[in-house]
Amino acid sequence: MAWVRRHVGWLLFHAALVPAVAIAATVVWLRSGLPSPRGTIAVAGIDAPVRIIRDRHAVPHIFARSEEDAFFALGFVHAQDRLWQMDMMRRLGAGRLAEILGPQALRFDRLSRTLGFYARAQASEAALTPEVRAALDAYAKGVNAWLHSPHGPLPLEFQILNYRPEPWQPADSLVWARLMAFQLSGNYRDALMRARMLQRLPPDQVDALMPRDRYDGAVTLAAALAPLSQQGIDLAALNLDHLWHALPQLGPAQASNEWVLAGSATATGKPILVNDPHLALNAPILWYLARIETPTLTLTGATVPGVPFPILGHNGRIAWGFTTTGSNVQDLFIERTDAQDPTRYLVPGGSEPFMRHVETIHVRGAADEVLTVRETRHGPVLSDIDPAIQGLSAPGDVIALAFTGLATDDTTTDALYRINHAANWAEFRAALQLYQSPPQNMVYADTDGHIGFMAPGRVPVRRSGDGSLPVPGWTGAFDWTGMIPFDALPQAVDPPSGRFVNANNAIVGPHYPYFLTTRWGEPARAERIEQVLATSNRHNVESAEDLLMDTMSLPALKLLPTLLQIAPSTPLRRAALVRLKVWDGRMERNSPQPLIFESWLRELNRVLFAERLGPLFDDYWSLNATVVTQTLSNGCGTVPCDEAVASAFDRALDGIAATEGDDVDDWRWGDAHRAPMAHPFLSRLPVLNRLFDIGIATDGGFYTINRGASRIEDPNHPFADDHGAGYRAVYDLSDLDNSQFMIATGQSGNPLSPHYGDLVTPWRDGAHFAIAGSPAAIAATGLGTLLLQPRPAPLTDHAHPAS
Repeated sequence: MAWVRRHVGWLLFHAALVPAVAIAATVVWLRSGLPSPRGTIAVAGIDAPVRIIRDRHAVPHIFARSEEDAFFALGFVHAQDRLWQMDMMRRLGAGRLAEILGPQALRFDRLSRTLGFYARAQASEAALTPEVRAALDAYAKGVNAWLHSPHGPLPLEFQILNYRPEPWQPADSLVWARLMAFQLSGNYRDALMRARMLQRLPPDQVDALMPRDRYDGAVTLAAALAPLSQQGIDLAALNLDHLWHALPQLGPAQASNEWVLAGSATATGKPILVNDPHLALNAPILWYLARIETPTLTLTGATVPGVPFPILGHNGRIAWGFTTTGSNVQDLFIERTDAQDPTRYLVPGGSEPFMRHVETIHVRGAADEVLTVRETRHGPVLSDIDPAIQGLSAPGDVIALAFTGLATDDTTTDALYRINHAANWAEFRAALQLYQSPPQNMVYADTDGHIGFMAPGRVPVRRSGDGSLPVPGWTGAFDWTGMIPFDALPQAVDPPSGRFVNANNAIVGPHYPYFLTTRWGEPARAERIEQVLATSNRHNVESAEDLLMDTMSLPALKLLPTLLQIAPSTPLRRAALVRLKVWDGRMERNSPQPLIFESWLRELNRVLFAERLGPLFDDYWSLNATVVTQTLSNGCGTVPCDEAVASAFDRALDGIAATEGDDVDDWRWGDAHRAPMAHPFLSRLPVLNRLFDIGIATDGGFYTINRGASRIEDPNHPFADDHGAGYRAVYDLSDLDNSQFMIATGQSGNPLSPHYGDLVTPWRDGAHFAIAGSPAAIAATGLGTLLLQPRPAPLTDHAHPAS
C-alpha cells in the first residue's frame, strides 16, 4: 500500500505539473512577442533613420527628419502596442467582425454594411489632398513594416481566434472617423424612442419625459406630429420596437469637459486649456499617447491607434480640445414603395428606383449571410437590417437614414491634419472649414495669448421638422435644403469673460438663427466648472488638475432637501438619513452617501415612470435628474409624490442591504462604482476574464466633472463606471512642456505587457505626467531607444551595377 501511495502521489504530482509547465511555456512564448523598446530594425519605407525613445510610461517620443517618416514610425509603434485594437476597429467599420467572432457579431456587421462605412471611407480617399494622402500612405507602410518584421508571436487574441491580420490600407484609417461620427451623433435613436413613446403616451407626457430644449418655438411636438397623420402614416402601426432592438449602439455618445482660460484668469498670464473626452472605459482605452518631433512639426497628445495624426493635443504653438455638440444631424425618413413597382419608392412628383447592392458577410462557424442593401435619395434603408422586420405602417414602407456623416466627399481627415499644422487662430479656423462630422465644440489657445471657441461640422437646414421624429420621405416637406453656413456656426475669440466652458451643455441661446438640437446635455457639470472658475483669477495647472477630479454633484444637492423630508420610520431609514444630512454632495468612493443617493434616484425613476412606459422603460431608464426634479415639482401622477419618494427610498435601501449588509457605515460607493476596464473579447472568456482584470473602484458619478457614468438599467451592475474620461490633458500655454497628460489604462493593448494596466491607479487618483524633454533626458529615465534604419531597396534586374 505504501508503494501504491508513493506512485499515485508521483502520478498526481506530474499530472498537475505537466499542464502547469505547458501553461508557463505558452505564457513565455506569448511574452516573446512583446516589442522591445530598444535595438535597431531595418525597414523599407523611410528615407532617414528615426529614433523612437520610450519614456518610463512607455510613451513613444518619435524623432524623425521628415513628417512622412514620423507618421511611418507612429504606424509602427501603434502596431507594436495596439494591433488587435486596430484590427477590431477596421473590422467593425468594414462589417467583418463575424468572420472571426461568429454569428453573435452579425448585428454590428449588418449595420456597418447597411450604412456603408468602409465603402464611403474608400470613396473619400479621392477628396484627400496630396499631403494627407502621403501621411496616410506613410502610416500604412509603418503598420505593415511591423507586421512583416521579425517580432515573435502575435498577441493573445490572434492566437485564441487563430487568424492573422491583413496588411493595413489608408481606408482602414479613414473608417475610424465614420465610426466616431455615428457613435457621437445618436439623435436618430432619440427619434425612434420618442416615436415609440408616442405609441403609448400623449404628446405632453412624452415632452415631459424627453424635454425638448428649443429656444425659438418654431417647431413644437404637436406641429411635428400633424404631418405624419396628414400624410397617411399610422404611428401606432410602426414596427419600431423591433427596429430599435435590431440596431446596435456602438457605444455611449455624449459627455466630455473642456474649458480654456485667458491669461487674465491664470497665474502665468498665458492661457490654460483643459479637456477630458468621455467615452467607454474599455481595456485598452481608445487613446494612445505619443510625441512627434521633426524639423517642421511638433505634436504631443492623444492619438487613436489606426489614425496617423493626434486627435487632441498641442503642436508647440497652439492647443485644442473637443466635446460633442449633440447636433441633430440624422433624420429618419419613412419611404413608401411604389404600389405598381416594389423596386421603386415614391418621391415628389413620381417615383425612383431604390439603389441596391448585395453584401456577403462571412460568418465563422456558420453559412455566409447575404444582405441586400437598399438606399433612397435620403440615405440607406435601416429597416432592411433585420429580416424579421417585414414592414412598417403599411406593406412595403421602409425607414431610411439621412446622416451628414455618410458623405462620400468627407474631408474631416484633412481638417485634423491641418489642425495639427495650424500656428494661429486664423489657420485653426481655416482648418475647421474642412471639418464635417461629427459636430464638435472645439476650444483653442495659443502661445500668443489668444483663446477661441468654434462648433464646426455639417448641420442640416431642414425645410421643416427638426429630426426628433420619423417623417414622410415622399412629400419633400422635410427634406434638407442645405447646411448651416460655416460663418454662421457658433464661434467666438477672446471673450470679455476670459474663458470658454463646455460640458455638452447648450452652446447658443434663444436668439441663434439656426436650429442645432432638441436635447442639449445636462448643464450640471458646466455649472460646477463655472462655479469653481469664478472663485479666482489666478488659476494654474495644478488647480486645473484638481478641478478635473471634482466629485461635487449639483443635482444631488438640489434633490437632497426633498429626500430628507422622509420620516425616519425604520432603523435602516434613520441611519441612512443621518448620514445624508451631513453629506456635502461629493461622490467619493469610500463614502456610503453616494451609493444611497444614486440607488434612491435609480429607484425613483422606476416608481415614477415604469408603469407609464411599460416595456419601453428599460430602454428609457437613466438617472434623469432634471426630469425627476420637474416631475416632483409638477406632480407624480396617480401616486402622491411623498409616497413615491418614500417607496423608492425603501426599495433602494433594501437593495443595498441585500448585498452590503445592514450596517450603513460598511457601505461604500466604490464597491458598486467600479470601472471594469473590460477587454472586449478576453473579458468574456472564463479564467482569462479574472486573470486580466484591471478594474478599479472609482470616485465620481453621472453628474460630476470627474464623470463616472453607468448603465442604470443593468440589473447586475447598475452603477459600474463604464463611461468616463479615458484621456485627460491640461495644456499650459506659458510652457507647453509643462502640459500634463493621462490615459485610463496603459499604452499597451497586450494583456501580458507590464504597460497594459499600469496607469489605471494613477488615472483613478488624478495623477498626470508631462510628455516632453530632450532625447538625452528621456533616454536617461526611459525604457530604451529603438532605431528604425532605412532598408536599401532591392536591386532589380535592370539596375545591377556594372561588373
